[in-house]
Amino acid sequence: MSGIHYSDLWARIAQADPDRTAIVTPTRRLSYARFAAEAGALARYLRENGVGLGDAAALLLYNRVEYLTFFWACLAVGASPVAINYRYRTGEVRALLEDCDAKVLIAPTSLASVAAEAVTGIEPAVRLIAVDDEDGAASIPGADDYDAIVAAGGEMPPAAPRGADLRLYTGGTTGAPKAVVWEMDTLLQARRQSTWGVIGIDPPDDLDEAARIATAPGTPRVVTLPLPPMLHGTAQSTTMGTLALGGTIVLLEHAHLDVADALALVHEHGVTRLVVAGDAVALPFVEAVEADGRGLGVVDSIMSSGMRFSDEVKRRLHEQGDVMIVDLLASSEGGPFAFGITRTAEDLPAKLMLTPGTVLLDEDLVEIPPVAGARGILAFRGVLPRGYYGDPEKTARTFPTIGEHRYVMPGDWALARGDGSVELLGRLSAVVNTGGEKVFPAEVEEQLLSHPDIDDAVVFGLPHPRFGEVVSAMIVPVAGADVDLDALAAYLDERLAGYKKPRQVFVRSTLARSQTGKVELARVKADAAAEQAERMQGAR
Repeated sequence: MSGIHYSDLWARIAQADPDRTAIVTPTRRLSYARFAAEAGALARYLRENGVGLGDAAALLLYNRVEYLTFFWACLAVGASPVAINYRYRTGEVRALLEDCDAKVLIAPTSLASVAAEAVTGIEPAVRLIAVDDEDGAASIPGADDYDAIVAAGGEMPPAAPRGADLRLYTGGTTGAPKAVVWEMDTLLQARRQSTWGVIGIDPPDDLDEAARIATAPGTPRVVTLPLPPMLHGTAQSTTMGTLALGGTIVLLEHAHLDVADALALVHEHGVTRLVVAGDAVALPFVEAVEADGRGLGVVDSIMSSGMRFSDEVKRRLHEQGDVMIVDLLASSEGGPFAFGITRTAEDLPAKLMLTPGTVLLDEDLVEIPPVAGARGILAFRGVLPRGYYGDPEKTARTFPTIGEHRYVMPGDWALARGDGSVELLGRLSAVVNTGGEKVFPAEVEEQLLSHPDIDDAVVFGLPHPRFGEVVSAMIVPVAGADVDLDALAAYLDERLAGYKKPRQVFVRSTLARSQTGKVELARVKADAAAEQAERMQGAR
């Protein structure tokens, strides 16, 4: 089934069942025919402006209709759609535009200043498309208007060219975001289990069969509401998979999660599948469900990946409806490595069961049997991405070829339990995972050290009941300086996305670095945790 391309399949569905509902928001409803028409118009625009196979087009958008129509247009012309976090500041957006060699940026008018400033001076010039999200507000300077492009019309999205890719930005231990390059010709094959297998259907062998499955009356109708932004891999892949099944995507349209509005959409549109981001999203959502009193409606599955999803929150969700909860251990670089699936509260605590393509490697990168007590690096061999865009050295480290197999191993260590399940031990790095967002200490430390009153700094994560971890920092003021923490927060607000800013700052006279300049992170975190406990005690 390696020849099935998302764009071609969506086009077949639009042709076979044009009136089928593809996308629903609080303000719009798009049939597959309308979805195809808008994507076709955007595809025409991209081709007319020299954007095609091998190029990149960036999306600085939250979960709106325009995200999906532009995404499809990119796939149809062979350009890589690159999602950029809409919470990024100008410098962060610019860095990613340059890193992925973007030719186009689509952004909402509410982010006009960020978008316009981010593209200024980039050569070759980055073309701008403006999406009006402020009821007729002034457009982005120099941008083409989305509505005008669509109004100009276009044909059905063209057959997707072979050899295109999808670039999905992920974190790395260096602190510099890198784009994982997936080949579009094989991406659906890599996701066959999460697309067809989860609804109990054997994956199709070709495009014709995939289209028949999607439009067959007997195929379970999937209505998906992605609560996290679609720049997250799980939300994006689940959305693409839902459309491959001829399903419906329900979008909030808001830049920020409103759980009350989300719950209203669940009941209004018969949502069957929710995408969450662990406790950071699931906890406030289940609290809203409990307060509402109507339960989960017809939701039958909840998907999450990449962050802490506690058994307690899962239990509360199971109590609100007959749902299967899939807690996926995967990464942008590949997998899935393991599934934690529960169907009732009685299945808790959830077990992470290894997938057939997952192995454990010892420190010498030799496969070891997953017997009870075995500890190793999680690795996956199967359909894998090409590697990281523009970084062959990091590609070689993360995607090593050992013997006859090519693996992906992002760096997670696990302890085997002997029954096919593992306990995740985490990465041997200091990356902070806060609410599903990966934050790299080096990036935050650089901004802290740029402050004139800070002489030294170290950034780390501290446990948090909702977000799993929160970014924290220990700083050393310049001799004689008195750092105003409120002013420091405002200083960082100009330079970092909100979730990257330290939630807690601890001031010390020294970090007691070693002669080689290293900080004993375990000691620093223990010191910070003790002060954190004192603060909490004093607040009671």
